[in-house]
Parts: sequence; structure tokens; C-alpha cells
Amino acid sequence: MKVPSQPSGNVAEADGPEDRLRRFVTIWSRAIFPVTATSLTRAEFEVHLLPLARLLSGALLARPFDTGPAHRAGAGLVDAHCTDPDALGRSLGVVDSYLVLYCGTDPELTAEELRARCARLQHAMATGYAAALRERTRVEQEAIARSALSARSAAEIALHATESRFRAVFDGAAIGIGIADLEGRLVEINDTMTRMFGGVEAHVRSRNVSEWVHPEDGPHVWRLYEELVRGEREQYRVEKPYYRGDGTVLWTNLTVSLLRDAQGHPQYQLALMEDITERRLLHLRLRYEATHDALTGLPNRTLFFERLEKALAPATAGEDGRFGLCYLDLDGFKAINDSLGHSIGDRLLVEVADRLQACATGPGEMVARLGGDEFVALTTGIGGERDATALADRILAALATPVGVDGRELAVRGSLGVVEGPAGERTAAEVLRSADITMYRAKSAGGNRFELADPEADARAITRHGLTTALPTALERGEFFIEYQPLVHLDDGSVHGAEALVRWSHPQHGVLGPDRFIPLAEDTGLIVPLGRWVLQEAVRQARAWQLDRPTTGSPLRINVNLSPTQLHHPRLVADTVDVLERSGLAPGALCLEVTESALIGADEDLLKPLRQLAEMGVDIALDDFGTGYSNLANLRRLPVSVLKLDRSFTRGMQQHPVDPVDLKIVEGIVSLAHSLELAVTVEGVETAAQAERLRELGCDTAQGWYYARPGAPDRIHSLVLADAV
Repeated sequence: MKVPSQPSGNVAEADGPEDRLRRFVTIWSRAIFPVTATSLTRAEFEVHLLPLARLLSGALLARPFDTGPAHRAGAGLVDAHCTDPDALGRSLGVVDSYLVLYCGTDPELTAEELRARCARLQHAMATGYAAALRERTRVEQEAIARSALSARSAAEIALHATESRFRAVFDGAAIGIGIADLEGRLVEINDTMTRMFGGVEAHVRSRNVSEWVHPEDGPHVWRLYEELVRGEREQYRVEKPYYRGDGTVLWTNLTVSLLRDAQGHPQYQLALMEDITERRLLHLRLRYEATHDALTGLPNRTLFFERLEKALAPATAGEDGRFGLCYLDLDGFKAINDSLGHSIGDRLLVEVADRLQACATGPGEMVARLGGDEFVALTTGIGGERDATALADRILAALATPVGVDGRELAVRGSLGVVEGPAGERTAAEVLRSADITMYRAKSAGGNRFELADPEADARAITRHGLTTALPTALERGEFFIEYQPLVHLDDGSVHGAEALVRWSHPQHGVLGPDRFIPLAEDTGLIVPLGRWVLQEAVRQARAWQLDRPTTGSPLRINVNLSPTQLHHPRLVADTVDVLERSGLAPGALCLEVTESALIGADEDLLKPLRQLAEMGVDIALDDFGTGYSNLANLRRLPVSVLKLDRSFTRGMQQHPVDPVDLKIVEGIVSLAHSLELAVTVEGVETAAQAERLRELGCDTAQGWYYARPGAPDRIHSLVLADAV
């Protein structure tokens, strides 16, 4: 079969989907018009093909995917008189070569998914074509056969003519025809049926139809036969295999009708048999292509889910007992693809697939490729967790040997998530999700290892994912709020200001602290709009405090935390200036807190916006000081005015007697800070003795539960002054 060669150039540069569809139709018509029995011109024939092409194009991109339109397109070819044997083959060739090229324009579908869909559409199209052709032939042949049989018994005068017509139809039919009595003894068979069974008429004629049992016959086949010979039904149609004389299998579409005598009593069986062996082989090939990975030959995601769902079905729980699933992701595969090219990466994947197949050769074991560098190994009927981990150990051992590609020795590492348990308790989606989560735990732990699924860890990961997806809408719905923790002067106990601490009032999980969602906001990039909102609210509240107490000494200051992502944002300075100007708060009443770890090794480009803010009068506080192992000499070049001493240095001062080493460390840091004209703030003050000791050491301000827990803005001056330990 010859299909027109693929055009050069980029199909995506066509005017639009309709133009690409018409180009596909033109190629299709060129391929099959020469073998079509029609009086139409080729241009008229293209118009007839356009709706069929539209069915195929729509089915390729449909959600959910449905092969019904392709089935109708195949039947449409028969309606267009494309009944030549080459017409179907050429049509399937055009669909295989050009449907995805001209009609697969959905960016949400991968090339692999489009090719799998195209293969299934070819199968459905071939099935629709065969069914329509079979129905057309069956109706014609059965009508003729009935007419011939009826005419033979009509009258003695017309017997010769009737017999001649019957014999011409019977012998020349393109499908096998057989007539048997009600006991199953064959009375007549035509040459076509004889050839279908190997060409030996005696082998066919000598057998009773009840002997033609095949292991793949369904129980309903012979039940239908018995109902027909009893006269309870007039016809039945089934797909049935037979054994030929040489032991090969003949697959047929079999239609059996009941012939009655003049009084209406059952007399004969008329069987019309169409050889569909080649079409079934085509179906099996298309099925294989749709369920197997084109690169490695392993089962793909579709076939794996079928096997997994069968293994997890409650009906199999009593048979197989338990299952084990290993979810593998190669470590560092992207680096190989990026540095050595995709061809090397593909050869590496093929070698990995071969090694994995060698690890799962036992009964009930299979390996599949889900896509990219992700593989799964399934085992059923296992004894318990030990069998599942043994499979994981075999996989890691198989990957331990480097893979040789083009003279290079490529090290292969993998992270595995192992799920094991009884069948019948979880769905396939739940099992695969648990394995995926567990695999990422193994990867986070360094890779080249496996981890066993943990329901609690799965729940935390699912909760984390839920919080991540809910973050954007949470800000829009106003679910965030701010609590304020007072900053107190250690010398006189007066309130110096407050630190703004954001909280999330989650509809399901209640109030969440920043440790639950700030890292997620950093990962998703939402930290920038969230940080701006916190800055706006905190500055607005600080201005409100000033307006409420216009005559009380120096204004209250507000401390706001800045994340590393915000430090790199190009509008940090502009947004801060805009917020201050809109609120009317003086820059000197704002302090931005930056963690020490965020400034370790910071270059001048990162420090430049902080310097600009400091020059405006905004205080910059170095938060969690002492935890980043930074060079103390770096303090001289950082635009900071406040050191916030980490609570780990002062926690020991809650005990009595106080460790003299802790005292010396804090005393040294305070002395260093003051020599650099930096104020010192202490976090985590929880007892009066701790506060007094810090005051004696020269610390300037403090915050902690001894003074007050974070709370509403109207409680900023409500100090507890009670030990929290």
C-alpha cells in the first residue's frame, strides 16, 4: 500500500484547523480514489470524505476519549462504495501517518497520548468498516440464499431454474455458506467455506457442527445454538473461532439463521461465515501498540492500570491475598538528557527497561513504563512486606552496574516508593498516589534507595498539596490575618513596637502558623503578593496606633519579616515606598527583618535594595542571628541596624544556675553589636529571671511569652509579665 509522502515544512504554519483538516482530506482522497467504485469526481469525493475526516479529528482530541466516531467513519467508507480490499488498508495508512500531524493540535495531550489515541481510532475505523461491509454482504447473501432455498421448494416447474440460481449464489458467494439439519449434520457447504477450513471438503463435511467447540467459546454461544434448533429464536450472530485441520485457528463472524418448512416447522440451519482472522490480527497489533510503550516495548500506563485494577479488585482478594508495587524514578536522568542528548537518554531507558524486566519474571509480576523516566513493577500473590522489599532490592541491585552507551559508562541511580498490602481495600489511583508520594520521600532522602509507604506520611503530603493548591484563593478570600507580638524595652519595660506574624484561618484545618504555609508560598511564588499584603496591613495598623496615641512619646514601631524570595524581587523598594506613602507612616517606624541565612554570601546586587531602604530610614534587622555561621566581619558591610539574637543562645538562661558559657557568648555578641552601633533584640524570653539577666547583659529589646503571646492589635499594651515556663 502506498501512502502519499509527508509534506515538508511545518504543518503548524497552516491558516487554521479547518485548512489542516482539508489538507488531510486531500491526502486521503488521493490515496483511495483510484480503488473506489464511484461515479463521483475526485473533488466531489473529497466533499464526501470531509465529514468522515471531521469525525476522526474530533475523536482524536475529544474528552473523554471515544472511538465511536471512528467506527462511524469506517462505516461511512462502505457507504461511499470504498469496498475494494485496498481501500481500508490505504485509509488506515493515511490515518496512521497524517491524522496526528494535521489534527493533533491540543497542547494538553502529549505526543505519546496522541499516538495511542490514533492507534485505537484505526482499530475502531477498521472494525466499523468491516462491520458495515459484513452487514452489506450478509444482507445481500442471506436474501439471495433464502430466495434460492424457497424457490427450490416452490414448484416442480421452476425447480431447474431455481436450482441454477441457488447454485450460482451458493457457489460464488464471497463468504462461507453451510446448511445443516437440526441434528447438526452438514447438508451443503460452498467452496468458500471449504477453503476457509483448509481446502479439504471431506474434513469439513464429515463433522457435526456440535463438534466444532473451541476453548475460547463463551458459554452463551452454545446456549444460543440450542435455542435456535428448538425454534425459540430465528437467528443469532457471534464471533467464533474454529480449529482448521492443520491446527491453526480460524476466526469468523458467524450468523446462523433458522429455516422453516411450509408449515412453519424448523427444518434447517443456514450458517453465513466471514473469515476475520486477518482483521483480528490487525486488532491485536493495534491493541498492542495502544497498550505498550513504543520505545521500550514495556506495557504502558493504560495496560498497567488495567492489570493493577484487576489485582486490586475485591474478587481477587481471596485468591492472590496481597500485592506489592514499586514506583521507580531515575535520579539525575534530566541531567543526562540535557548534557548528552535525548538519543543517549532513550538508549539508557531501553537498557533500564531490560534490566527491570529481568527483575520481575515470576508469576504475577509485571513491569511497565508510565512515561519519561518513571517505571513501575507490580507483583501479586505475595506473602507480605518482605516479598515487596525483595523486589525493590532486586531493582536497585540491577541498576547498580553502570550502563555503557557509546563508550561512556553512565551511572544509574533510582528512587523507589514501595506500597504493599491486601487486595480489595484501595483503588488503583490511591495505590499509585501513595507509591508516588513515597518515591519522592526516597528521593528527598538522597535517592538510590527505597522507602515503604507510610499512611501518616501520605496524609501529610496530601495535606501539604491541598494547602499549596488552596493558597492562591485563600489570599483572594481574605483567609489570612495578622497577630502582633509586643517588642519591649528591657530597661523600663515599655512597649517599643510589635512584630507582625501572619496566620491562615483555613476552613478545614483551623488556624495555621507560618511554618505550615510560608515554605509552600515560597515554592509557589505566592510569597511576593502575600508578603506585600502583610506589609500593607502591618503598616496600616502601625499608623492606626500612632493616631490613637498621638501624644505618647516615640511612635510604636512595626517589624515585618522579609522572605529570601522577596529580597530578590525587583519591586521590593518601590512597593515598600508605595505602602509607606499611602499609609502616611514614617520610614523610621518600620523595621524589616531578614534572616541571617538569607544574607550569607550576599553580593552587592542583593544588598543594594536593603541599602536603599536603610538610607530612607527603614531599619533592617538581622533575624535569627547566630544560626547561619556567618563571618562576624560581614556585619560591617551589611546595612543592618538591629540584631535579633536567636533564642537558642538564651534558652539556657531560664535555668538556675545559668551556664557561664552562655553568658559569655551573649555578652560577647551584645558587646560586638553595640561597638558596631547595632541594637540587640532577644527572641523567646519566657521568664522574669531570663529578662533580668538579658537586661544586665545590655540587650536593648525583647519579645516572648513572658511579655505576651501574639494577639489582636488592640492588646499590644496588655503585657502579662508572668513566667511562661
